[in-house]
Amino acid sequence: MDQIGAIAVDQSSKVSSVAARVRGMVHDGTLREGDPLPSTRALAAELGVARGTVVAAYEQLDGEGYLRTRHGAVARVAADLHGRTTGAPPAVGTDTAGSGSGAVGVAAAPPSAPLIDCRPGIPAVTAIRQRDWRAAWRAAASAPLRNAIADPLGSPDLRAQVVAQLGLARGFTATVDRVLVTAGTSEALSLVTEALRGLLGRAPVVAVEDPGYRTGHRAVTSAGGSLVGVPVGEDGLDLDALEAAGPVDAVLVSPTHQYPLGSVMPVARRRRLLAWAADTGSVVVEDDYDSEFRHRGAPVPALAALDVEGSVLHVGGFSKTLDPRLRCASLVLPAAAGAAAGSPLTDAVLAARRARGAVVAEPVQAALVHLLRTGALRRHLGRVRRDYTHRRARIAARLGVVAGLEARALNGGLHAVVTWSGPATGAQIARLLADAGVLVATLEEYGLAPGSTPPGIVFGYGAVTLPELDRALDALVTAVTAT
Repeated sequence: MDQIGAIAVDQSSKVSSVAARVRGMVHDGTLREGDPLPSTRALAAELGVARGTVVAAYEQLDGEGYLRTRHGAVARVAADLHGRTTGAPPAVGTDTAGSGSGAVGVAAAPPSAPLIDCRPGIPAVTAIRQRDWRAAWRAAASAPLRNAIADPLGSPDLRAQVVAQLGLARGFTATVDRVLVTAGTSEALSLVTEALRGLLGRAPVVAVEDPGYRTGHRAVTSAGGSLVGVPVGEDGLDLDALEAAGPVDAVLVSPTHQYPLGSVMPVARRRRLLAWAADTGSVVVEDDYDSEFRHRGAPVPALAALDVEGSVLHVGGFSKTLDPRLRCASLVLPAAAGAAAGSPLTDAVLAARRARGAVVAEPVQAALVHLLRTGALRRHLGRVRRDYTHRRARIAARLGVVAGLEARALNGGLHAVVTWSGPATGAQIARLLADAGVLVATLEEYGLAPGSTPPGIVFGYGAVTLPELDRALDALVTAVTAT
């Protein structure tokens, strides 16, 4: 690849220069899908830069979807964009989507074109280094076999790693005996609801964000709870509305990055929520689902870090950091205020956990322990955090110049909420995007009460490559501006 060697490297931005040149060669067709690139050592020697500069450029391009890099293998071009520059819109049709519908159609994706899945909740699963992933499962497979029943609370080693992670990343101290391993966030919420039902002798009343985490809502109702929807504003859960809602036994909140609207609850409002919980005896369940990905502003401590009365149960997991198919999360029980013994709720949750038994396979837990203990997960988060921040900036730049279009929830997480001023519903825009080969979710799907959300879509960007993201954004702008 002599063309790459001809790069005049800007010493002030060496990584960007190398990445920009390779990216441009993919777009102009000089490099095509499957073409090999020089080794990092060879290209670094040719350019007169450190090998780490080329490694960083290749990693950036891998995250953007232009290259595929694997340990011990030649880096190869992953995308063939010959004849199309980034940001150029696809062909647009003007036929109506249906008789009398008034909707203007986006050109349908060619039959051979793969779907671009922009539904929320899917992280960049393939971004983890293969050597780290394989090493984790080798470590799990090499663990000694035991003639024993698995600990229903979860692997002590994994619970210890969760405690260490929370102390470093979320600013609060837990103890291993207060950490439970659950089969995802939904099972954690089901467990808490079951415990409350047993304590109260009736269906617990749970206040939830509206719009909010619909899978969590189903977990609560499936375990016998009843829901009370509370509106969400720019600062998260509307506490005036919560107080006016009447007696509730628990409230489910996502204060660090409200799902799906993306609002962040300020510290003053968090303290007010905790004071309300202490006064009413209500339980606060904190869903800390994607706190690792804060793209703008200083990190906000977990709600549990402010809790001195023992009101908060903290739920975290690995679905957004690694792979939702692992079905593994953690539930941290509160320490009883002023006492060493557990509270009635803590004891009830522990009893429910023991009654259900272990739910996450020990090899899965062992693999996670390896990823945490060796720092592989931390390194992975550092890489994907940069990738997600870059994609977030791409979305903001592309949609920010379109009149009548607003993109929200971009300060953190893996999705954007897009709303518009026109008459189209979220379902109409989603259908147009599906016709163009792009899958999204509608904002209306997250509402508990009819009309609680404006028309909009929830647009996930965690698992798409940068070229796919560009095509999806082009299709979105075309669909919205055409209706």
